[in-house]
Amino acid sequence: MSDGLKAVRPRRSRCRDCSKTSVLLPDYLLVRRVDEAAVIGSALVQKAGGIGHRKIALDICRPETTVRSWIRRFRENSEILLEHFVNWALALDATLSEIVPVGSLFADAINAIGIAARSLSIRFGPKPLWSQMSAMCGGRLLSNTNSPFPAPS
Repeated sequence: MSDGLKAVRPRRSRCRDCSKTSVLLPDYLLVRRVDEAAVIGSALVQKAGGIGHRKIALDICRPETTVRSWIRRFRENSEILLEHFVNWALALDATLSEIVPVGSLFADAINAIGIAARSLSIRFGPKPLWSQMSAMCGGRLLSNTNSPFPAPS
């Protein structure tokens, strides 16, 4: 497609036991979001670095309202996201004993995502950071909190 847009047709799967169907998103997408996880992630990293939503929106060519909504949702869930990705990092890397806070809760959650993704890469091989993040949270990074994240096993 033109303008950098890419058509995606997610697969649908049916459970053999209960016959329920589910849409299977690729790991580079998030649930209920049009933009790829990497685009959203880059905006969140910039915000953690202290850049405002207007400048971020200009940088990634997205509407200000869209970027602001990503940031607000991430901020609302920062504590849960921090805990979730710290748990993943600790489960994947036995050498980690703790993750040192880097500043705000928002920045700490972004840092935890990076550490968890690095741990996953070391253990299972390299993949794009934001694809790994999406896989670790089941694509629910910006979903409401009553959607449980998949726990590390």
